[in-house]
Amino acid sequence: MDFVAFVTLLLISQYLFFMAMTGKARDELGIKAPATTGDEVFERILRVQLNTLEQLMVTLPALWICANYFSTGFAGTMGLVFFAGRMVYRKAYIADPSTRGTGMMMGFFANILLLVTALWGLVF
Repeated sequence: MDFVAFVTLLLISQYLFFMAMTGKARDELGIKAPATTGDEVFERILRVQLNTLEQLMVTLPALWICANYFSTGFAGTMGLVFFAGRMVYRKAYIADPSTRGTGMMMGFFANILLLVTALWGLVF
């Protein structure tokens, strides 16, 4: 479970980084709170943060259920795939949102595999 705990901390740290980058962009681009619009680059950076939060609501529970009932190694590996996918997604989305597909699919498939194996391990 140490591997899964490490990956969990890595994912939380990644999200904190995305939050910090959103705050930095808000400051640099002059977007005063509570505004969330007004600059396309800021909106992209914010969407990366919010999309990541939405995905983490699936990833983290599925990661731990998979680790507990199926395989810690598989769960941790899928967590790392999700992490890498989020990095690819962030870079692509900020540059051109239409290119975000690869990163999005990496995270999506990692989540699907986590959910399926978690259920498999729990039922069988």
